[in-house]
Amino acid sequence: MERPALIWLLFVHLGALPAPFFFTWSAALTMLALCWVTGGLGICLGYHRLLTHGSFETTTGIRRFLAWCGMMAGEGPPIMWVAAHRKHHQYSDEPEDPHTPQEGFWWSHVVWMLPKHPSSEWAKTYNKYAPDLLRDPFMRFLNKTFLWWQLGAAATLFLVGWLSADLSFGASLLFYGFFLRLVCVLHGTWLINSATHMWGYRNYETTDHSKNLWWVALLTYGEGWHNNHHAYQRAAQHGHRWWEIDVTWMTIRALQAVGLAWNVVPIPTEKDKAGRKAKKAA
Repeated sequence: MERPALIWLLFVHLGALPAPFFFTWSAALTMLALCWVTGGLGICLGYHRLLTHGSFETTTGIRRFLAWCGMMAGEGPPIMWVAAHRKHHQYSDEPEDPHTPQEGFWWSHVVWMLPKHPSSEWAKTYNKYAPDLLRDPFMRFLNKTFLWWQLGAAATLFLVGWLSADLSFGASLLFYGFFLRLVCVLHGTWLINSATHMWGYRNYETTDHSKNLWWVALLTYGEGWHNNHHAYQRAAQHGHRWWEIDVTWMTIRALQAVGLAWNVVPIPTEKDKAGRKAKKAA
């Protein structure tokens, strides 16, 4: 059993339980804003489309900021996250897939993180799947200091609430801005690993079971258009139909408009996509 992972997940989920008793609108809005910063900007834009797939390029400062935001989502440091996700794409839905749905919903959702792996195995995985991040001193720094940033965020939220109002508001910001926010972002990401490989529709024929699931896409800023993504993994745009809303793609377009994103990988033309269309696309 990977005890640090188990302890972390129990800490986060148990910490969210008192949240209903400390509800304030200010704390709830803070939670929503931080969900976007850590989940939308950090995980979807930073960890996934930028660091994992290189769907666009940006400045060193923005790259590091997005990596830091992703780390603050509580899903692990960037080198670990990127390495696991690249391995997932190599073996998608096969036994070697870290979170293969062949082992069931709960395995692909969360349980896959709990079996213990020797440190030597992690080192091999990092070297094979994330050598580019290993060469970056900033990414290595985030890998080493992951837990301290989480504890610092919890303390900061509590102190801001306490000093700006009272202890009750400090607790409110802590439970909503830290614990409940982490639970929401974690399960949003996990649904992509589990639900979008089990339910939904397919626009493209792929070698795995990836599917598009609209409600997961809404919860995860466009990441739920997962069959589209698995068909064209490096493409910056995951929503391929006019109604497939992709907030992360909108963010990339906004960065591109002001000169902060370039070499954006496009989706193929309709002619290029024709041979991969699913036979019964919804």
